[in-house]
Formats: sequence, C-alpha cells, structure tokens
Amino acid sequence: MPILDSRKLLAFVTVVRTESFTLAAEELHVTQSAVSHSIKSLEDELQVRLVDRRGRKIRLTPPGRQLHTHAQRILADMQEARADLAHFVQ
Repeated sequence: MPILDSRKLLAFVTVVRTESFTLAAEELHVTQSAVSHSIKSLEDELQVRLVDRRGRKIRLTPPGRQLHTHAQRILADMQEARADLAHFVQ
C-alpha cells in the first residue's frame, strides 16, 4: 500500500479549512487545477470520495472527515519534527 503524499494532504486540509479550491490554491501558491488534481488523486488512491462538490460549496464525506483528522495530525507531526531538528541547522 503506497504511503500518503504530504503535499496532497496539505492541499486537502487547506481545502477543508478554506472551504474553497480557489482559496486553497491561492494560499498554497498553486493553480486551482493543481489543488483539484491533488484531491482527485487522493480519492483515487484511497478509493473513496473525500469531498462533495456542490457548486462552490465543499462538504466532507464521512471518509473525508476521518482522513481530515489523520491529515491534521500527520502535518502537525511533520512540522514538529522540522522544528525539533532546527537547532542542528547552522
């Protein structure tokens, strides 16, 4: 089973927080198409629908809510690891 990609998780968490593919793209400094592709790719990899797209509205599906919890924790752990190692940088 392939490991989850942190960039896709970041795109997913940002879409959920901003409730918008457009705003997520702006915040991440990528195109809206790149954000959409990341979410679609995650859905394909996991074989579940993560978000319901209704016009400009975004709603998490039950699997999306579960992934969101994991993704937030994973990204926080990654930030913490970087911070813990920062004192080694000269």
